Amino acid sequence: MADEVARSRLARRLLPGGDEPDPRFSLANERTFLAWIRTGMALIAGAIAVEGFLTQTLVTPVRTVFVVVLLLLGMVVSISAAVRWVRVERAMRNRTPLPFPLLVPLLAIGAALVVGLVLAIVVTV
Repeated sequence: MADEVARSRLARRLLPGGDEPDPRFSLANERTFLAWIRTGMALIAGAIAVEGFLTQTLVTPVRTVFVVVLLLLGMVVSISAAVRWVRVERAMRNRTPLPFPLLVPLLAIGAALVVGLVLAIVVTV
């Protein structure tokens, strides 16, 4: 019973007002959230792989930059996924237009940054 009260209180706080949307749309929103979480986890796993397997290939400062960029991207993607889920769920409940996805341009900029770092390393070697 306490779990239901705590959960409903949290739901009321995160998703105030509006009508319950069609479950198919809520589930689609959750699948999108989980896809972004997988992307964030893949970026974090990439950072771990770079640190673990490229110790002989890359000098420490370059490797550190790669690891930090990948970790930050993974963290930002994961946090942004949660924020996006709440914003979309609120929009569906209030029957307002869906918010612009800030995650996509952010990930594109991050990917361009990583590619730029790789190109800089390849050109200088």
